[in-house]
Amino acid sequence: MTDYGDFTANPEGASTNGAEAEREYRTGPVTLRGKRVPKTTTDQRLLDNVGRADWLHTDPWRVMRIQSEFVEGFGALAELGPAISVFGSARSKPGSHEYDLAEEVGRRAVEMGYAVITGGGPGSMEAANKGALEAGGSSVGLGIELPFEQGLNRYVELGVNFRYFFARKTMFVKYAQGFIVLPGGFGTLDELFEAITLVQTRKVTKFPIVLLGTDFWQGLLDWVQGTLLEAGTISPKDVCLVQVTDDPAEAVRLVHEAERVTDAAAKPAERPE
Repeated sequence: MTDYGDFTANPEGASTNGAEAEREYRTGPVTLRGKRVPKTTTDQRLLDNVGRADWLHTDPWRVMRIQSEFVEGFGALAELGPAISVFGSARSKPGSHEYDLAEEVGRRAVEMGYAVITGGGPGSMEAANKGALEAGGSSVGLGIELPFEQGLNRYVELGVNFRYFFARKTMFVKYAQGFIVLPGGFGTLDELFEAITLVQTRKVTKFPIVLLGTDFWQGLLDWVQGTLLEAGTISPKDVCLVQVTDDPAEAVRLVHEAERVTDAAAKPAERPE
């Protein structure tokens, strides 16, 4: 046999069919023979392809985009330092009670030595970024590609835009010491319950979750403590995975104090059956 790079051939091929059957093409661990052998090399297909761009929408290419989002996010946030992720409604208007609360949370977080991470959008996210930036701290926005929101708010000092929710969610948890959650809608609830699940299943440890706004959250807490607990779908310890307050300063303090508790006191509840 004579070896020609990835191709091997039989120099004594008695017939065309016989020679074709002897040809081999190796790509990594895969070996192709006979009619499976491509007619062109990988370089040729790369350089000669000037046709359709359907490959841009295939799963293998999406995997590369997903990988790039993690790489960019990790690189941008790796040296951020201690941070708190703040969530809340994109619909909170400047001058509203929720907007003012979020702005104070941002300011108080910076005063306690934390950067502030938000979803980078308007409303409560904008307010928290504003409070952090005006207090002289780091203001981070992790944006998401949506058809009805236009870019990052003007108070974001360091912004990263994501195509995929799951990549963005990883950054919220990985680079924060805790969550402070203001009144919000489905997106806020999504982030809240994902964080609770991560703590409940011990995917993350020592991760405080603070709800800001007793009147807003009390109905949900009553349902959790009543319906879920009574139905046996959560354990009694799971009820303690979140704390609630009306004071922005206390919300930041609760996150700060959670960093100092002992491992035994901070250990999350057992996963339910």
